[in-house]
Amino acid sequence: MTIRLLGRTEIRNLAKELDFRPRKSLGQNFVHDANTVRRIVSSSGINRHDTVIEVGPGLGSLTLGLLDRGATVAAVEVDPVLAQRLPQTIAEHSHSEIHRLTVLNTDILTLRRADLDVEPTALVANLPYNIAVPALLHLMAEFPSIKTVMVMVQAEVAERLAAEPGGKDYGVPSVKVRFYGRVRRFGMVSPTVFWPIPRVYSGLVRIDRYETTPWSTDEEFRDQVFNLIDIAFAQRRKTSRNAFLEWAGSGNESASRLLAASIDPARRGETLAVADFVRLLQRSGESEEQRAQRVRSSST
Repeated sequence: MTIRLLGRTEIRNLAKELDFRPRKSLGQNFVHDANTVRRIVSSSGINRHDTVIEVGPGLGSLTLGLLDRGATVAAVEVDPVLAQRLPQTIAEHSHSEIHRLTVLNTDILTLRRADLDVEPTALVANLPYNIAVPALLHLMAEFPSIKTVMVMVQAEVAERLAAEPGGKDYGVPSVKVRFYGRVRRFGMVSPTVFWPIPRVYSGLVRIDRYETTPWSTDEEFRDQVFNLIDIAFAQRRKTSRNAFLEWAGSGNESASRLLAASIDPARRGETLAVADFVRLLQRSGESEEQRAQRVRSSST
């Protein structure tokens, strides 16, 4: 049976029925444009073999689009009123497809693998503006089974996520998401497709996890790499030598570690790619003699 997507009138009627008023504190802006929903779902590349985590399904616009694609959906909704109403909305608009929906009334930042009966293969969501980056990084870390991510975020956040080293928007989120995979922009979304209408444009970002990870992804290693990223951007105008001074213990040691990782100590953190941070951590475990030998070898 064909699934009926929600339109502007149905969104408003649902809100009225529930006596529901969107809360800015929860980033509640709901898509009411069917073409935008289809665009998001199509760009994600998901199919009937996928199990999708959807963050903040709200009144169910994108949820219906995901089910229409044939996917199984785990919808995570923090608002108890919306979480309770969602299965009814899906049943009314899709009838036989309700069995492919699971609704979890919880905070996405506390979601763990044990909370789901199956391993998700994709994340597709209109992420709440206020927690977009923390939610994205948490889910990528917690669910290594997620291979594809398609999220709609505030345009400014989309620009930061997709920024390349050295650009004005390049920062901590840009580097950390690339620890997991390749990042691409998928265009802008007008505020007029939402209710209520936000004051900013949104952007679509897709992340494809590396098929073969270039480095270790265990928690301890990831945390150490992320710590280096945080240090480098804490005072982004500093040279790498000075930024890592406290971490390394001295200026000479900082320069030595950077050179061993093939990084010019005069470069700033905002020019370093995720592979540079990984290499810096890997080489920092070498002895001073090993690093010196590596530097000598690279200069000959």
